[in-house]
Amino acid sequence: MSWLWAIIVGFVLGLIARAILPGKQHQPLWLTTLFGIIGSVLGNAVATWIGVADTKGIDWTRHLLQLAGAVLVVGLGEMAYGAIRGKNRQTT
Repeated sequence: MSWLWAIIVGFVLGLIARAILPGKQHQPLWLTTLFGIIGSVLGNAVATWIGVADTKGIDWTRHLLQLAGAVLVVGLGEMAYGAIRGKNRQTT
């Protein structure tokens, strides 16, 4: 069941990250979900490292760190995907 939640959270965070990033992203939805999962794991790691992973009530700081991680990973992933697919070539 934890894998299902990871996919759901990754999907939601990936979509929010795509909405936050400027411009149009060209990566497929499955890759956005994967980047969202990676960003969520990264945010959880940072939250654990700074000691805010488990608090009483809603873990707002952890959720914000997960979103920040998703924005970072989706942004970097979009650049890498565009470079691989040849969509970010500049013409001179």
